[in-house]
Amino acid sequence: MKRTILGVMAALVLIVTGRAEAPAAIQAGASPLDPAPIGKTVAGIIECGRGYTSHELYDMKITLLEVVRGEEAWKRIKEASAANKPAPAGSEYVLARVRFEYFARGTPGLCIHELSPGQFMAYSADGADYKAPSVVPPKPEMRRRLRSGESWEGWAAFLVPQQDKKPLMSYSADAGAAIMHGGGRWFALY
Repeated sequence: MKRTILGVMAALVLIVTGRAEAPAAIQAGASPLDPAPIGKTVAGIIECGRGYTSHELYDMKITLLEVVRGEEAWKRIKEASAANKPAPAGSEYVLARVRFEYFARGTPGLCIHELSPGQFMAYSADGADYKAPSVVPPKPEMRRRLRSGESWEGWAAFLVPQQDKKPLMSYSADAGAAIMHGGGRWFALY
């Protein structure tokens, strides 16, 4: 389904602009056609609440701080757990160190955001999703219960084909119990 969404987004940009790239008005990181580079902070809005309870809006900021790939990534993954296995032939690990910030827009601001590795996915530039590897990433990992005003830095691990020199990372709160306004956020893993 995510693959279809990426294709539809790319087609809409092409239809609307007549170009295959994202229009300048779109914030870097808001589209896979214009992923945020390492070091760029991308903002978004998360809606928190369940069922018929009052839903609250929260601002979030994500910054991709560092990307480690190939042999160095494998070295760090191997040090994280002896149970981790080398990448299959033709593939390699990519580690992303990410900072996530979470702030209530109003009161009471009591929703806790369940940050988890499953909210981070790797994709090719043409929208193919890469399966998450079954590895223990370096500490700290991207797993934390965040209250308003808190932030967290941690590692996410991905497995990508060696020939893909420009993989992408997406973040979507929709993979948890929250709703992401405006779709996921996109980052260049290179």
